[in-house]
Amino acid sequence: MSVLLLAALAVALAWPVPVLLDRARWVRRAPGTAMVLWQSVALAGGLSLIGTPLAWGLGPFGDHLGESLPAFASALSDGSWVDRLGDDPWLPARIAAVTGAVLLAGHLVLTLAVTAWRTVAHRRRHRQMVELLAAPPGERPTDPAHTRVLPHDVPLAYCLPGLSGSLTVLSQGLIDQLSEREVSAVVAHERAHLRQRHDLLRLAFEAWHRAVAWLPTTATARRAVAQLTEMLADDAALKAHDRADLVRAIVLTGEAEGAARGADGAARGAAGADGDRRMPNVQQDGSVPLTLRFYRLLDPARPLPLPVRLAVIVTALALMALPMVLLVLV
Repeated sequence: MSVLLLAALAVALAWPVPVLLDRARWVRRAPGTAMVLWQSVALAGGLSLIGTPLAWGLGPFGDHLGESLPAFASALSDGSWVDRLGDDPWLPARIAAVTGAVLLAGHLVLTLAVTAWRTVAHRRRHRQMVELLAAPPGERPTDPAHTRVLPHDVPLAYCLPGLSGSLTVLSQGLIDQLSEREVSAVVAHERAHLRQRHDLLRLAFEAWHRAVAWLPTTATARRAVAQLTEMLADDAALKAHDRADLVRAIVLTGEAEGAARGADGAARGAAGADGDRRMPNVQQDGSVPLTLRFYRLLDPARPLPLPVRLAVIVTALALMALPMVLLVLV
């Protein structure tokens, strides 16, 4: 019974749940709560995807993994597993299921490690290039020790996470074309990405997408998480800056988006394809439409009531625990 429940959970979290969550309108009213729910969906989905074939393959050794794994390990050590499964007509399928589950788990872990390693390496090279091209921050940018200014006319702003210290990178065009308050709002937006470690959230979902790219909803999850990080950064900036300043900054940088994408000079060379480049209004993969941010900023909705947010968080925690309960206890 637990295997059937796990399989049903895996199917639900692989397709209908991500699609429905992506279409839900309430996430714009509580992006932090929605982020917790997306993480629980991904974690529970991964555990269910791996646990279903593993639990079924080890079924003859126990009712759940808490029993079957120790029994299987013991049978492997004394060589009795062949005798115990000799009369099982599903023996080839069970061996394939266990092997597939182990390979999938290893593939997920390896993909996450490789993605993290490549990201760190790309950001290190990116930072070195920025340090070579950047001009002194001057008087306007705050915190000059963690701010770099690129000598480029197109308004650009992005954050560059790092193990030894993070940077906020601006272009001279942004400083020249925006007012001091607008620049401060943009910087606050980018600093929120760094402070809340949105790079780690996006890294996890990027690795999940690369590992199981054949599952279309992984791309949906990656895009949704990117959108939520932008909403969270906007909300953080609005705590200390005027909404109109942030909107005007988005308008100016949005008008420069085409020029920034078409430029092959300093902006593109300094930002790089893999340097986690962020203009204030658009992500590198185009996953955060300008219209979506305008919709939230120009027509803000009331925050989701606290009881509803608590109910969603409790649901997310229960969802994360459900695969483990089914695998280990049931």
